Amino acid sequence: MNEFARPGILRYTAFSADPEGGNPAGVVLDAAGLDAAAMLAVAAELGYSESAFLTGRTEAAAPGARGYAIRYFSPKAEVPFCGHATVATALALAERDGPGDLEFTTAAGPVPVTVVRAGAELRATLTSVEPHVTEIAPDDLTEALASLDWPATDLDPALPPRIAYAGARHLVLAAATRERLAALDYDFARLEALMHRLDLTTLQLVWRASDTVFHVRDPFPVGGVVEDPATGAAAAAFGAYLRALSLVPDTAGLTLHQGEDMGRPGTLTVTLRAGDARVRVSGTGTRISG
Repeated sequence: MNEFARPGILRYTAFSADPEGGNPAGVVLDAAGLDAAAMLAVAAELGYSESAFLTGRTEAAAPGARGYAIRYFSPKAEVPFCGHATVATALALAERDGPGDLEFTTAAGPVPVTVVRAGAELRATLTSVEPHVTEIAPDDLTEALASLDWPATDLDPALPPRIAYAGARHLVLAAATRERLAALDYDFARLEALMHRLDLTTLQLVWRASDTVFHVRDPFPVGGVVEDPATGAAAAAFGAYLRALSLVPDTAGLTLHQGEDMGRPGTLTVTLRAGDARVRVSGTGTRISG
């Protein structure tokens, strides 16, 4: 038996109820005995964009919540926060212990998650750390577009480029057409070098279908994969971006479709609340057999 098929290393997909959709993640519910090298080895062997490792129990800030310390690894490196692996881990805990409130202590800060049962499905909602949005230098934007082979005229001027953070940094670039977003074929090494220099986790490439519906794609060369199928951390950052630029109301519900162009469709729900800078990202998920 392959060591990564043994009990203790679980596989879940997040943001889809179909095992063939959404974003797969490895989940280790008891990683207290693993050091960083061992976690990285597990993540690399699994080959998913990220895997999550619970390293112990913690005191949760919210009364009644179950607290856990968590770490995230891509096949190439540790990352401070990963939304889809957080959702996957929350669903795994809910299947083991029942739905309810959780709080994960991440390198980016505390991330509360609530899991509820909706019919036959479990649904998790994470609350991001406090976000912020900054401008990107013109030379860096030029390099990003050159790496993607996107002419500047293919950008949507109504959604200007920014770097958005809600636990990890993402460069938001908006395509003017759905066709531009679909035609993703970039220079892996060149974009990876830029992303390392700017400390970016992914690029959040978006196309606005309506006031509240977006199609998104996330190149992830710094993680060792070409594209992330459904990116909760980037969804949270994008919600913060939209609010910071007054592109949506302070209270809003957004739907992000991701993974369609990869054959792994998933849906992420982003919720903004007036008076709360944090962003909520919700989705379902399911265990992957094997």
